Parts: sequence; structure tokens; C-alpha cells
Amino acid sequence: MKKVILLFVLLSVCFIHTYSQNQLLVLDNYTIPVNNKGAVVGKVISTGSEKITLKDPSGLFEIDKEKNIRLKKGKQLTPSSPISYEIVLKEGKTEKSFELVKDEFLHNKVIAHRGAWKDRDFSHNSMSSLKHAVEIGCEGSELDVWMSSDDVVVLSHDPSIGGKDVESTTAAELSAVALKNGDFVPTLEEYINYIKTQNKTKLIIEIKGTNKGKAIADSVVHLVHRMKAQAWVDYISFGMQYLTRVKELDPAAKVLYLGSDKSLEGLKAANIDGIDFHYSLFQKDQELADKAKSMGLLTNAWTVNKEEDMQKMLKLKLDFITTDEPELLLRLLDK
Repeated sequence: MKKVILLFVLLSVCFIHTYSQNQLLVLDNYTIPVNNKGAVVGKVISTGSEKITLKDPSGLFEIDKEKNIRLKKGKQLTPSSPISYEIVLKEGKTEKSFELVKDEFLHNKVIAHRGAWKDRDFSHNSMSSLKHAVEIGCEGSELDVWMSSDDVVVLSHDPSIGGKDVESTTAAELSAVALKNGDFVPTLEEYINYIKTQNKTKLIIEIKGTNKGKAIADSVVHLVHRMKAQAWVDYISFGMQYLTRVKELDPAAKVLYLGSDKSLEGLKAANIDGIDFHYSLFQKDQELADKAKSMGLLTNAWTVNKEEDMQKMLKLKLDFITTDEPELLLRLLDK
């Protein structure tokens, strides 16, 4: 009898541990409106059924009966308020911390393709190209990620860089690969550390096709969550399996599909947030953008580098335009 009881206790402990580890506890939004007293920030998404409690060192936030995280009555952020605020949510055995970010993110459509590299002759996907994208005021800076042989998420557009196969090389070896202007191959963690120093530009992470399967999506999302960077990150990929995995781990994550082999209806049914197509597809089908928008899908065109093509995409009122020439697109928008 004692053995049976002991076995039951052990199984119960294992179940509780597994439940705690796997329980979903996220927000559907992480940005705080400015000059809006008592504003709702985001709603808690949870697979649990217990009461959710909030720890807030700033004293600005509360959780209401509908599980909304909101500013307390009479409280508001101003342009001079700090950029971010950490909160902790607890439900049963699960406790997670999040960063809420003052919403001053840009909405100018400009996504710098692999960073803003061309005008300054920086390397693609380098720290310099990311910093320049932020400096010139891009809405987002796109980047490409793979996993090293020791499962570190690193930046590279191609499966090899500096003569080294990314997935067969350690992160330490890759970080020693020299790029232009004194840069070296960065990790995603380095990129996130930098992007979190500001609240104007976001990271658009392209998850590349890989021999490691869905593990790369897991690693990317877990890193973003561990670094509490949800407010700064969106995801894109040609691999539907990666985007659906991102959504499983974080239903509120914004994901856009790069391929053109799926119907809009199919993407919507798969809970994909938008289409990220080559600009020629929008030129061939002038109704594509409007149809996507009518279905609640976001729209982005890549890679738009000529002024005449930029003008055409702007007329279609796409949500985003990815380009190797962000300076040119910004100048057009300023006219």
C-alpha cells in the first residue's frame, strides 16, 4: 500500500511539474498607449483555470475581471515616461515575467531587408546594419536566423557563412567569422539586447529552412520569451511548419507567410496573420492586397528596391514594404 501511495505522489509531482512547464501564459499585446489614462494594455491568454495574480513594482498596472492588464484609473504614460515596465503574472504553479513597452513604435511601412546595409556598405545581418536601421527610423529591421551545431540561434541569410556551414559549426566559431567594418557574425541574443534599448523599431525574424526541424522555432520563441522581448518581435518564414509552431507557443505572436503556394483562405484558417509576398505578385493581381485586407490579413511586399516599384506598392496601401533601399523609401514617404 505504501508503494502505491508513493507511486501516486511521484506521478502527481511529475504531472504538476509538466503542467507548470507546459501551461500557456502569455499576453495578446505588450505595448502601452501613451497619454491614455486607464488604457488596456493586453489580455492574458492562459490554458489554466486558476486565479491569475499580478505583481507590478511600478504600481501602474492592475488586472481586471476579464483578465485585461491595464493602467490603473487615473494612471497614464507620457512621452517622458520610461520605455519599459516589468510585471509578473502567476497562475497556480506557473509564474512568468513580461516587459510592457511604451508604444512609440514607428508606423512608416519601411522594413530594412537584412538591416540597413547598402548605403553604408555594412554586411547583411550585422550589428551595424541593425543599428543603422534604427538610426534612420525604419519601422522594422528584417533578419535571418539559423541554429549553430550547439543550438545557438545565429544570424545568416545562407546556410553557410565565411566558408562555414552554420548548422555544423559552434556559435563560438561562427562569432569569430569577420564581416565588413569590424563586425562579426552576431547571435539573435545580441540583436535582442540591442533592440530593447529603444522603442521605435522592431525586429522581423525570418526563420530559415533547417535540418533541425521545428527545434529552431522553439529556440527562437523561447529566447524571445526568456528575454521578455515579445513587444519588439514579429516572425516570417517560407516554412508553414515554423509559423504554426510559433503560434502554438505564443498565440498572440504576429506571423506572416513568405510563400505564395497557399490560398488566402488557407492562411487565415491556419491562423497566419498576413502575407509577405514578392512585390511582383501584387503587381500582377491588383486586387490581392485589398482582398487580403478584407480578410484581416496584413500585407508586405519584398524586396522593393526601385523608386517606381515603391510608388506602386505605396498606391496599393500595403502595411509594410521590405527593401534594400530604406533611405530611398523614407525619402519618398517624406515627400
